[in-house]
Amino acid sequence: MDSLSIDGAWTFTPRQFPDDRGAFLEAFRGEEFAADLGYRLEVAQVNCSVSRRGVIRGIHYADVPPGQAKYVSCVRGAILDVIVDIRVGSASFGAWEAVRLDDAERRAVYVCEGLGHGFMALTDDATVMYLCSTGYAPGREHGLNPMDRDLGIEWPLDSLGDAEPVLSDKDAQAPSLAEAEAAGLLPRYETCLAYTAGLRGKG
Repeated sequence: MDSLSIDGAWTFTPRQFPDDRGAFLEAFRGEEFAADLGYRLEVAQVNCSVSRRGVIRGIHYADVPPGQAKYVSCVRGAILDVIVDIRVGSASFGAWEAVRLDDAERRAVYVCEGLGHGFMALTDDATVMYLCSTGYAPGREHGLNPMDRDLGIEWPLDSLGDAEPVLSDKDAQAPSLAEAEAAGLLPRYETCLAYTAGLRGKG
């Protein structure tokens, strides 16, 4: 696992073994994950989304505790995956980082509890798989507007030509980062650190 600039976010690029039949790779190894991060990823749910080019999903997050950690990979096509630090009190609060995930390098991203996550589909039929640490719980899940100008995520909109990005009504109407903070909807950094420390304490 390679750490990103935002604390609590990592990437993993698997070694691939191609031959005349195709290729083989280990997309996730629990033992190595635990050795690098200090705790195991408990997989409670596996999600799959398929998006046409220009679709933006997110920015999504869940209340901490327990939050929802995600191990994300793109098994078909390509996406621009975006992680946002929405933890009030974090030194990098409001910062974001983008990673290209595709079906060539097979890179994955791990997003710990308390971080915001979203992506833009760069190809048609972009198929994304998420290993999630907790199941879907609508009362604990929230979103931020991915087009929030103050957040300033640099989505590759020029690649769409004259087309507009495609958002769900829920994502398009989601609050900005500042509005969510003012409403007390964002997780606190110290709470997230304490939760992660508890996971490491469990081994």
